[in-house]
Amino acid sequence: MTYRHWQTLTAPLTDANPVTVQILGICSALAVTTSMQTAVVMSVAVTAVLALSGASISMIRRHVPHAIRLIIEITIIASLVIITDQLIKAFAFETGKQLSIFVGLIITNCIILGRAEGFALRHPPLPSFLDGIGNGLGYSAILLSVGAVREILGKGEFFGIPLASSVDTGGWFVPVNFMLLPPSAFFVIGLIVWAVRSWKPDQVEESEFNPHLHEER
Repeated sequence: MTYRHWQTLTAPLTDANPVTVQILGICSALAVTTSMQTAVVMSVAVTAVLALSGASISMIRRHVPHAIRLIIEITIIASLVIITDQLIKAFAFETGKQLSIFVGLIITNCIILGRAEGFALRHPPLPSFLDGIGNGLGYSAILLSVGAVREILGKGEFFGIPLASSVDTGGWFVPVNFMLLPPSAFFVIGLIVWAVRSWKPDQVEESEFNPHLHEER
């Protein structure tokens, strides 16, 4: 693996993370991060679709008319999502039931179509595959972090294993029920974005508001 390939693979983990930098793909964090089990399955599914769709679209990029490229891309992505959904139902049926329609909604994940348009159409198959893996891992890191916080604080568990006895069973732990509600994911993601951008200030966008220009008007 060359240095350029390594950069393509690792850049989305921090410097170009699709969630903390581009604020993409956060919708799935609302419904699938109440437990680590569902978060892991969703992470693997999105990473697989990202990598395979990127490589597939890259291989045919020179043969697809520009006018119908989006139709072709969505068809490829949808086909991979259907296969992924069937595999989850075959090997992790109970988790698939918990994920419900959210596996199918991977098709609408902005990260996947964004990488197809922004990278796969302009690069060979191997870098496109690595770019998909990298962005999938970057997305997964955030999803798993959110899942860990919500499951620990909301249930007192980690991967379904109790970490502390709740007050209902005579213990000391009081579950934070808010963490099991969808809005809590936004707060957790917001804190993660704040932490990452505090660590890497160069990721902070410049303010679009110019007070001096406002005064002149």
